[in-house]
Amino acid sequence: MTKKQQKIQIIPLGGLGEIGKNMTVVRYGNEMIVLDCGLMFPEDDMLGIDLVIPDISYLLENRDMVKAIVLTHGHEDHIGALPYVLKQLDVPVYGTRLTLGILEGRLKENHVNNANLVAVKPREQVQIGPFKVGFIHVSHSIADAVALSIKTPVGTIVHTGDFKLDQTPVDGKVTDFHKFAELGDQGVLLLMADSTNAEHPGYTMSERSVGETFDEAFSTARGRVIIASFSSNIHRIQQAIDTACRCKRKVAILGRSMINVVSIALELGYMKVPEGVLIDIDEINTYPPESIVIITTGSQGEPMSALTRMAMSDHKKVDIVPGDTVVISATPIPGNEKLVSRTVDHLLRLGAEVIYEKTSGIHVSGHASQEELKLMHNLVRPKFFMPVHGEYRHLIKHAKLAQQMGMHKDNIFIGENGQVLEFGPDKGAVAGKVTAGIVMVDGLGVGDVGNIVLRDRRQLSQDGILIVVITMDKQQGCVVTGPDIVSRGFVYVRESEKLMDDARDKVRQALEKFENNNVTEWAAIKSGVRDTLGKYLYEKTRRRPMILPIIMEV
Repeated sequence: MTKKQQKIQIIPLGGLGEIGKNMTVVRYGNEMIVLDCGLMFPEDDMLGIDLVIPDISYLLENRDMVKAIVLTHGHEDHIGALPYVLKQLDVPVYGTRLTLGILEGRLKENHVNNANLVAVKPREQVQIGPFKVGFIHVSHSIADAVALSIKTPVGTIVHTGDFKLDQTPVDGKVTDFHKFAELGDQGVLLLMADSTNAEHPGYTMSERSVGETFDEAFSTARGRVIIASFSSNIHRIQQAIDTACRCKRKVAILGRSMINVVSIALELGYMKVPEGVLIDIDEINTYPPESIVIITTGSQGEPMSALTRMAMSDHKKVDIVPGDTVVISATPIPGNEKLVSRTVDHLLRLGAEVIYEKTSGIHVSGHASQEELKLMHNLVRPKFFMPVHGEYRHLIKHAKLAQQMGMHKDNIFIGENGQVLEFGPDKGAVAGKVTAGIVMVDGLGVGDVGNIVLRDRRQLSQDGILIVVITMDKQQGCVVTGPDIVSRGFVYVRESEKLMDDARDKVRQALEKFENNNVTEWAAIKSGVRDTLGKYLYEKTRRRPMILPIIMEV
């Protein structure tokens, strides 16, 4: 390939114009690597769906070209799709020790046993085909997060992953500013940077500030302290445990994901807990309430989480009592506000003191605000820029921020999932489109629920269903018994007898027309019953239930 022909392709398969489902392909010639492989939680109209993963049709069509998957950190929106993807793609996965430790747990749960996981350290570099991938330590709301430098024959790409520039991190490991500056001095072709907090002016507060708020909450608590947080935020869990130690309290961990992550973090040395501090949840009643801290899941009001079950007085081992102080150490993810509010209301009704307001300083973001983003741009000084990780308004805001700092708008690319962005040494352009979208996971089914099934679920949830059962003699072309009508989610039959009787009459009239015209095609009869009954019910109720005619033949 001559210098003129050298081009690198960036193909986002998820994470642009949305929060979550992060996945980006970097392709040079006939070789590619995948950056992150995340999931997204379902939107309100995705009824019954458990989670959403990227459509990897493009990777499967080019499976021989895929050399590796490289991970930035262990959050679900960056690793959550791997249990499904690795069943279809057998490639090595590179990540830091904690990231791979969390991933291993997810893979075991999903019975993926043959994954090739390769542990790396910050400042390490690995050669994957034509790509020399470097790992750069960054601060985030999970330990062991890294940014990536990818040296290619065309130029160097820097991908920040999720990051913030915390000057006083809990573990003392500051973002590796020197490496970003060094890369900037050497010359960076393309910067892909986290845009989640691009709308927020100033700086994101340090994680250490939450520890100070914990000190205050613990000092005023009369009884037990119950802290709900994301299970992956081990720095916050560490601070809660440190505060508990200073206040001479025992700590119990509650919630399956919380127990799993804390166990992995302790095993790998990412958390330190003095001996005798951690106790089993079954032991909490053997200590006075003022000597107990419970760290639990449920900061998002998830219906099956430990905190929500406590709030509903439905937990087997913990009852909320007056005197308890509940600290919800997280900001609701967009869409979860009502769930969190409901949980807070129930906790307050049970007599607990609840600390949850944003102004209380009980939570800080793990993403860079505007001044930190500006510093990242100034350190890296790229030729081209592509905002990533965020909804469309975040990408636009980040792009404008880059322009304010002097980057020409022609060198800024606001991409979309599935777009092929091609960069040469001096020029970038949109060069095509590949298949990209969503695959919905429902129970054990992956991708078997699509738009048509969701449409039916929405209709069922809005107007219910009517089942019309008719027994017919096909040879005679006449009705033997019926019609019988069964209603579910439409009207309560016992209180709507006249409506049901009239509906049966309408069906009978429709069937008589078919009998008189000697129509014996079941499909035509079903369609006729559906149309006649649908029109009648809409006239009477202004509702459109799903109508399911069933013809039994004798």
